[in-house]
Amino acid sequence: MGPVHLTLDEVRDLARRCLEANGCDSTNARAVAATIKRAEADGSAGHGLLRLPGYVASLRSGKVRGDARPRVSQSAPSVLRVDGHGGFAPLALKRMHDDLVALTRSQGIAAAALVDTYHFAALWIEVEALAREGLLAIAVTASKPAVAPTGATRAFYGTNPIAFGWPRPGEDPMVFDLATAAMARGEIMIAARDGHEVPEGVGLGADGRPTTNPARILDGVQLPFGGYKGAALALMVELLAGGLIGEAFSYEAGTNDNKDGGPARGGELIIALDPAAFGDAEGWQGHAERFFGELESFEGTRLPGDRRYENRARTPEEGIDVPETLHRQIMSLCDG
Repeated sequence: MGPVHLTLDEVRDLARRCLEANGCDSTNARAVAATIKRAEADGSAGHGLLRLPGYVASLRSGKVRGDARPRVSQSAPSVLRVDGHGGFAPLALKRMHDDLVALTRSQGIAAAALVDTYHFAALWIEVEALAREGLLAIAVTASKPAVAPTGATRAFYGTNPIAFGWPRPGEDPMVFDLATAAMARGEIMIAARDGHEVPEGVGLGADGRPTTNPARILDGVQLPFGGYKGAALALMVELLAGGLIGEAFSYEAGTNDNKDGGPARGGELIIALDPAAFGDAEGWQGHAERFFGELESFEGTRLPGDRRYENRARTPEEGIDVPETLHRQIMSLCDG
């Protein structure tokens, strides 16, 4: 059989139904399903329906609370503490958004520390939402070990992504979201599923030897991008999303995780800045737009995130194709 074609609303409804059948209440299921729909709309299948079996596994194992009620409190004049209550991150991020926007506008700069939550999605979603409010935003999160430090052959860091958003007047925000690994794990999973090789430098097999076989990398270890440079950024993310806010480092998350195939408990740090508070309230937008114009004048260049916006504009009409094996797996999970 060939792939199964779904509209984006069908993606959302399928994800929500599957989550509710496996222990999520409607509030949490809607938040996670919206995130999955958003990933598929933006052409990021590695964070879409592909992740649904992992969400379900964590609900079934009892690791994640399907009825979580995140709590937002203020731990300092410009810092929010977001307690995820043992649930998936999307609802905690949704509950946090308005408070972080208001605090940033009042203070000029503010941060939110998310703890006791399980993050399985892309970071651009929360960063873009803040940028659409006219704020700059940076987000980092760690995960269970998948990436070896430079020179090693054993996993220690998570893929430890960093996302950045810059607001633009009358335009979609400039947003990038990159793993500090040479390739996002979801992309390696898709390559393994579809039988594609990955570029050299992505990872090592279980024998410690370089390989372009994605299945062997998933059994072995990923590598940081740019060698020690990517590893240094991964270390920074560990300290910000783990050590600073009192959450687990990747190696601790891996040790404590029940290995059910879903996300490990971890933290996320989000920093938001109000450009108007930094001394150039009238000129910062025009100055940045001239910079973007110069950058785009180089043949072959584009701004980060442009391809994602192109996918988003096209997908509502075209829908998506889901591999038949994944669709069948999800349908079987819907039986609870």
